Amino acid sequence: MSTSPKVILITGASSGIGKSTAEFLTAKGYRVFGASRKKPEHSNFEWICMDVTREDMVKSAIDQILEKAGRIDVLVNNAGLGIVGPLEETTDELIYKVFNTNVMGVLRVCRTIIPIFREQGGGLIINISSIAAEMGLPYRGIYCATKASLEILTESLSMELKEFKIKVCSILPGDTSTSINQNRLVAQPRNSSVYAKTFFHIQRQINQEVSEAPPPTAIARTVAMIVEKENPRLHYTVGPVLQKAAIMLHSILPQRIFERMLMRFYGM
Repeated sequence: MSTSPKVILITGASSGIGKSTAEFLTAKGYRVFGASRKKPEHSNFEWICMDVTREDMVKSAIDQILEKAGRIDVLVNNAGLGIVGPLEETTDELIYKVFNTNVMGVLRVCRTIIPIFREQGGGLIINISSIAAEMGLPYRGIYCATKASLEILTESLSMELKEFKIKVCSILPGDTSTSINQNRLVAQPRNSSVYAKTFFHIQRQINQEVSEAPPPTAIARTVAMIVEKENPRLHYTVGPVLQKAAIMLHSILPQRIFERMLMRFYGM
């Protein structure tokens, strides 16, 4: 039996959760290829240029990894975009951009790597989703929708790929201290917009929650744990207790009561 370290591909590895996870797994002895459009600074893993919105770049990056390492054992789909804004005033262009990255980007990488896993006799796909996948949040409807889509795709892929010994699961992080506040797309309402006052208040609250959130370490540890598990669960939730509790409350409370609680939390 080969004693070579597992080869892991992580998308969106230039910063935040992706970079932290790539560095953590490299330190644990895995051979990690971190993929992103921009090369990260001061990293300890091997970098591959990849834009998940371009199929040619996805295929080229994976070919380069196979040429260097000979195989890929684990795929961590982490590349993603955040977005906030009133649904009514969010343009088709912005909506497409987020879905193209968060949903279609995941599918592009999966479509390219699944035949490789099948030929190798197995593999592991970990999709980085979000607690926001479990409920609609005000002014984050598009982001929530992309992550909810990713959860359903995870479940469908898991069933379709089981016979090929390809395991599929997802991690749903809560608020995490990353650069998402700086990189998040904003469907900026006009000052005359009926949503302006409420939106700007909630946007400040969102930014504050992220800036005060824990670092991505717990997510990196969860990825490492899943990589070593023989039979990982389908979904893992990682985040602040209050946010994890919200998922439970969403499932057991009458829907309008939960809605009122959520609106009160956001001062609506």
